[in-house]
Amino acid sequence: MARTPPLEFLRQARQEIGKVTWPTRKETTISTIMVLIMVIIMAVFFFLVDQVLSIGVRAILGIGG
Repeated sequence: MARTPPLEFLRQARQEIGKVTWPTRKETTISTIMVLIMVIIMAVFFFLVDQVLSIGVRAILGIGG
């Protein structure tokens, strides 16, 4: 495989960056909010699953109050 000279690589990289469609501020804000909402939902879900399993294990093993 042929090696690309560093200056040619930088030129090509700039061309590729110019082709990128960057998200708008509104799109970025909405995506960030959606991610935060999903993180909160998943945290609550896993907390509840952990609590149910913990209660089940304690009941089976007969430990705890």
